[in-house]
Amino acid sequence: MPELPEVETVRRGLEKHIKNRVIVDIELRRDNLRFPFPDKFEKTLSGKKIIKIERRAKYLLIRLSGGKTWLCHLGMTGRWTLIGDGKKGVPGRFIHGAEIGSGSGPHDWVVIYLDDGGKGVYSDHRRFGIMDVFETEEQETHKLLKDIGPEPMPGSLTPEILSNNLRKRRIPIKNALLDQKIVAGLGNIYVCEILNRAGISPKIKAESLVLKKGISKRIEKIVFEIHSVMIEAIDAGGSTLQDFRGVDGDDALGYFPNSFVVYGREGQGCKKKSCNGTIKRIVQSNRSTFFCPKCQK
Repeated sequence: MPELPEVETVRRGLEKHIKNRVIVDIELRRDNLRFPFPDKFEKTLSGKKIIKIERRAKYLLIRLSGGKTWLCHLGMTGRWTLIGDGKKGVPGRFIHGAEIGSGSGPHDWVVIYLDDGGKGVYSDHRRFGIMDVFETEEQETHKLLKDIGPEPMPGSLTPEILSNNLRKRRIPIKNALLDQKIVAGLGNIYVCEILNRAGISPKIKAESLVLKKGISKRIEKIVFEIHSVMIEAIDAGGSTLQDFRGVDGDDALGYFPNSFVVYGREGQGCKKKSCNGTIKRIVQSNRSTFFCPKCQK
């Protein structure tokens, strides 16, 4: 599943190419993705100018003229490809070999036609993606956005905020950091890396990290590593795992796996210079957790 750094990479690519373009037409190849498309979806988007593209957690928020926002979640396998005048987009190849992103591929469900002759193609073979359109001023009450926690970036997430959000949470810290109400946009891969860098066991109860008064050093360390990992991953273009591609159809993205310290390294030696432990894999809430039992006590 594309995580926050991958979604941010897509956001930047889309904004670079389609900001200030007008949607002259939109074509839906089916009635639904994870959920049905909103009523009059095509009519609402047609003729609208793309003002800018923002992100909230793992949701793309395409701001349109007329005070509308087009929401898009990539789900497990969703991706955008841009093709046409001024675009260098080339249809990518899906992991099973079927060409997608051309606008006529077997999993190309949404095609937008732009005023410069280009087009954007949304493809999603598992159809877990989500699309909606709403009045921008109603974002804070939107059912998918209203309960999302702070962004995991400097200026949004502070040790004070995380400490308050973890208070009385009797679940493992790994599970807590995956809760989008506690911190927005963190996924399994990055939480494993964050906890290893912070030297925190993924099994420790979240509430045990919170002091009655003041902020614990462990909370401060976790927040520091959240910021560091997110910034590094975004700068690296995310992690190219399974189906992730850039909007230009380029799969030569996602260099952050080169920095993985624990994720996917079960049975291998810990990379920390002062540690000779071995990476272990356990399952928490049906998700693989990779950690070093020796330096993450």
